[in-house]
Amino acid sequence: MICDRFDLTLECIRRFYVQEHSPLYDALTRYKDFFDLFIDFSGYVDFFMLQDFVDGKEQIKFSLPFDNFYRTPLPQTVDEYNQYRTHTVELMNSRNKRIFDSLYT
Repeated sequence: MICDRFDLTLECIRRFYVQEHSPLYDALTRYKDFFDLFIDFSGYVDFFMLQDFVDGKEQIKFSLPFDNFYRTPLPQTVDEYNQYRTHTVELMNSRNKRIFDSLYT
């Protein structure tokens, strides 16, 4: 249901912290002790420097339209694939810069 998409995985983690069901809820629950280390989703995002993947209201910036896990996670057209690829690469580049800046500034 998520096909290893990072944005969908992050949405599952966000929902875990607010105790909402997701395709990964049972698996994440097995690792509750790990997730408890970060207190909440904000702590998780901060620790792993994932700020570029969420907006100011801690909502996920999805790489493709999101419909509560009903839609197939795979791009359905070449245009969707290009949108997904571009958005994902931009987010990763932003995160890489954030990490670099935290080390050298």
